[in-house]
Amino acid sequence: MNNDDQEMRPEYPAELIKSGVRGKYAKRYREGTNVVTIDPELNKLFPSAEAVNRALRQYAQEHKLLP
Repeated sequence: MNNDDQEMRPEYPAELIKSGVRGKYAKRYREGTNVVTIDPELNKLFPSAEAVNRALRQYAQEHKLLP
């Protein structure tokens, strides 16, 4: 089977595919995650989650927001 083939393989019955529910776990996923996008110019300053967390932790400590 090549990548251009649009046919479903026989081992995947159509009934199984049609029985799925779109977005079934979307609410649960959103409740368990805290994903935030930052503007591109900030991405240059904070290229990783570690950098963002470090900056936020420092800000929170300086403003006495953390115990």
